Amino acid sequence: MLEFNSVENIKLTSQIFLKPEYAIHPTVSGNKIRKLKYNLDKFKKENYEGILTFGGAFSNHIAATAAAGYTLGIPTIGVIRGMEVSTKIGSNPTLSYVQKCGMKLEFISRTEYKLKTEKSYLASLESKYPNYYIIPEGGTNHLAVKGCGEILTDEDRQFAVICCAVGTGGTLSGIINSSLPHQKIIGFPALKGAFLKQDICKFAKQSNWDLCQVYHFGGYAKVDLNLIEFINRFEREFKIPLDPIYTGKMLFGVFDMMDKGMFSKSQKVLAIHTGGLQGIEGMNQKLRKNNLDLMV
Repeated sequence: MLEFNSVENIKLTSQIFLKPEYAIHPTVSGNKIRKLKYNLDKFKKENYEGILTFGGAFSNHIAATAAAGYTLGIPTIGVIRGMEVSTKIGSNPTLSYVQKCGMKLEFISRTEYKLKTEKSYLASLESKYPNYYIIPEGGTNHLAVKGCGEILTDEDRQFAVICCAVGTGGTLSGIINSSLPHQKIIGFPALKGAFLKQDICKFAKQSNWDLCQVYHFGGYAKVDLNLIEFINRFEREFKIPLDPIYTGKMLFGVFDMMDKGMFSKSQKVLAIHTGGLQGIEGMNQKLRKNNLDLMV
C-alpha cells in the first residue's frame, strides 16, 4: 500500500503554525492520500478489479487517484465533467498527467455529471464497469473521513484553533471528529454555497466547528490580484508553495483574521496545508491568457 512520510509542523509566526500535509507523499498529495487510504484497503480486501471516480478537468482527486493507481498497479477510470474538455487533454496539465499514469478518461456532459450520486446512474456505471470500486467526487465518503481523522496527532493538542480549506467537506469532517472538545475547528470553503454545512453534518460527530465563508474570492477556482500576490509573497518568505484553489485562500484568511485581531494573542493556530499543488500550472495558464501575474 501507499507509504506516508512523516512531517513536522512548521512555525510561521509566534501564533500560526502549518501542518505540511502536501509533503507526506511525492505524488499522491496531502489530504487525498488520507482519503484514499481506507478506500484502498477495502478495494484490496474485496478483490475489486479497478477504481472509478469523478472530477473536473483540474481535479486534485482525479490526479491523486491516477497517481495511486500507477504506483500500485491498479486500473483507474476518471469520469470527467464537460464534453468540451475532451479535445483539450494535451493543453491541460492535470489530464495529461493522469493519462500518463494510465487512467482511462470518460468525458460526459455537465448535465449528465449532475447525476453522479444517483443510484440509477451509479448502477449503469457498475454494469458498464463490473467489479470496479466507485469513489465519489472529491474522494469523500465515510472511509475518507476516517482517513482524514488521522491528520491530527498528539502534538496538535496544544492548538486552540485548527484551520482547513474545504471542498467537499470530508477532510474537515475527519479533523472535527479527531479534535478535542476545547479546540475550535474553522473550515474555509473554496466555493460559495450554504450547502456545505449540511454535507459536513452527515459525517461530523462534534459541534466545535464553523465555516468562514468570506475568503472564497468569488467562488471555486476564482482568484484576484490580492490572492496571487499573497501566494507569491508567502512562497518568497517561507519557501512553501500554496495552491490558489484551496490552501492559498485558507491561509489568506488565517493571516487576515490574525491581523484583524480575530484570534486572541494567547491562542495558537494550526493551519492544514492539504496539498493540491498540481493545480498551480492550470491556474497559471488561466492567468497567462488574461495577462496577469503568475504564481511562482
